[in-house]
Amino acid sequence: MESLLHLDLELFRTIHLGWACEVLDIVAPLLRNKLFWVPMYVFILSYIWYNHRPYLLGFVLSVALLITVSDTISSKIIKPTVERLRPCNTPGIMEEIRPLVHCGSGFSFTSSHATNHFALAIFMIGTFGFRQKRWKWLWLAWAASISLSQVYVGVHFPFDILCGGLLGAGLGWLGVISYRYFTVHIRHLPL
Repeated sequence: MESLLHLDLELFRTIHLGWACEVLDIVAPLLRNKLFWVPMYVFILSYIWYNHRPYLLGFVLSVALLITVSDTISSKIIKPTVERLRPCNTPGIMEEIRPLVHCGSGFSFTSSHATNHFALAIFMIGTFGFRQKRWKWLWLAWAASISLSQVYVGVHFPFDILCGGLLGAGLGWLGVISYRYFTVHIRHLPL
């Protein structure tokens, strides 16, 4: 376990300090800001409205439930149980942090950004025709870029986003299975 934590710290330093550049100092805080992604969310809702109008409500409710569950598990169950400090609050490390965003007082493990965004990415891959190969990679790259930005700005360790991403992917897949089940049994949702 000590070797794993040491590797985690070295990866954190590589990403947070080793990748430091002016462009990423601007881009990384934007990527993790939920308002930055509003145009994409509007596009998705517009796409579903245009192509699958009768099913928009079921889709929105499914996504809302998925994000509520993933955020609750990450933020309200795992973080208070594990109580891992954020890098920007960890003595011996916080002195090295380049403050790009507000650190926050919450715990670090698992990253809720990673959990929520990987859950949504996997859900999108499994629904509404986003199954094409190019869409899969775009959704995964989207979730990964948001997750890595958490490390870059200094609020999470790499292990936090890795475990958050895996948790989110699992929850996203359960969301897809549930969505498909209700699609078959309640004809108001598309396959």
